[in-house]
Amino acid sequence: MPTNGLHQALKIQFGLVNDTDRYLTAESFGFKVNASALSLKRKQMWVLEPDPGLGAAVLFRSCHLGRYLSAEGDGRVACEAEQPGRDCRFLVLPQPDGHWVLQSEPHGRFFGGTEDQLSCFATAITPAELWTVHLAIHPQAHLLSVSRRRYAHLCPQEDEIAADSNTPWGVDALITLIFQNRQYCLRSCDSRYLRSDGRLVWEPETRARYTLELKAGKLAFKDCDGHYLAPVGPAGTLRAGRNTRPGKDELFDLEESHPQVVLVAANHRYVSVRQGVNVSANQDEGLGHETFLMQIDQETKKCTFYSSTGGYWTLVTHGGIQATATQVSANTMFEMEWRGRRVALKASNGRYVCMKKNGQLAATSDFVGEDEEFILKLINRPILVLRGLDGFVCHRRGSNQLDTNRSVYDVFHLSFSDGAYQIRGRGGGFWHTGSHGSVCSDGERAEDFLFEFRERGRLAIRTRSGKYLRGGASGLLRADADAPAGVALWEY
Repeated sequence: MPTNGLHQALKIQFGLVNDTDRYLTAESFGFKVNASALSLKRKQMWVLEPDPGLGAAVLFRSCHLGRYLSAEGDGRVACEAEQPGRDCRFLVLPQPDGHWVLQSEPHGRFFGGTEDQLSCFATAITPAELWTVHLAIHPQAHLLSVSRRRYAHLCPQEDEIAADSNTPWGVDALITLIFQNRQYCLRSCDSRYLRSDGRLVWEPETRARYTLELKAGKLAFKDCDGHYLAPVGPAGTLRAGRNTRPGKDELFDLEESHPQVVLVAANHRYVSVRQGVNVSANQDEGLGHETFLMQIDQETKKCTFYSSTGGYWTLVTHGGIQATATQVSANTMFEMEWRGRRVALKASNGRYVCMKKNGQLAATSDFVGEDEEFILKLINRPILVLRGLDGFVCHRRGSNQLDTNRSVYDVFHLSFSDGAYQIRGRGGGFWHTGSHGSVCSDGERAEDFLFEFRERGRLAIRTRSGKYLRGGASGLLRADADAPAGVALWEY
């Protein structure tokens, strides 16, 4: 499969939480650092970089400032260095319980403290010097075994997760990371949790929780007995092996999970490449050859469709559409027009894609009618995590409303019907809109929401009133945005 940005490891951004549940924060004023924040926002995000000297030390760069954490000989810490110097070098010392200890490499002292009393002057490790890693990336992704170069996916027949797939194709390849009690669970697309013995269970029990470790930008998952998850045996079954130190077999990359979709034309048939290179609406079932990976260009907001046979949709002679392109170009880009429960696609020749009488697709129409409209269904998000500009969407404690500014997240369940989605939350209640733009999560009956894929990795959610869901200063989810932009766009 060509890359073209489809399969790139995510840059691991994270927060560091101290023993009082406060996040390490880099402030713009005076380039000071503190541990006062209760949630993970931009100021609390860090990236780990290798030491240019190729030693064991690492560098901590603030995502907010683009500057490096440093510790002087007298213990004073700051985030002021634009270029990493000697005082920016730290050793990460993983503890048996999964915490990190940060030690200044040149000075040998330990970094810790509370609130605005942070220093790197401790000569012994106490609870104040213990940090927990909290990933800041969107938690729904693909998991790639570094040693086998294979993707993890749910195997329903064997009742396991195995790292044996060449491509992360289909819903089974979706892995959701659940952050709970300072540890992580791996949740499969059918909402079960991976236990360290390889079994899938319905509750996040002790043996289904892992301590996260970072090594050279890769992830390792340590179980409660100190052993690491790894692909085992010819099938690559994921379970804890014998190793108590992470080697190549125990390392994983996280990759962005692009939307995978099926399209249904006006003849109620699925768009497919099953019968050759021509893209045609001629199948009664939406399976492998009817699934397309959709990627949106960040600049033009146009999209590409990549088929399971290894080719992009592309405009050919006389307006035909074939799945033969191996590289992204102007002819592989399509403009999406959202038309309620349907979508229309405009090709690079300025004409709309339509379904011909024989089912084949061609960009030959100047106007949009029934034959130019398609149902577009997202298939690789049966469970959904939403993140806005201010944080994740989560149930508000003691309320039927939803917060949009949390550093923790809830997982919601999606269902689909005739171009619209229904969203279920905790306890099985449905999302529904109320008076004055309110959104609640305790509905007994499903309400339809329309998903519009507007940017790479971001969608807008339109309500039956035509308004869009948004976050905002109140921290509550509202249904009163007029345009699908800014606070009305959601990472999914």
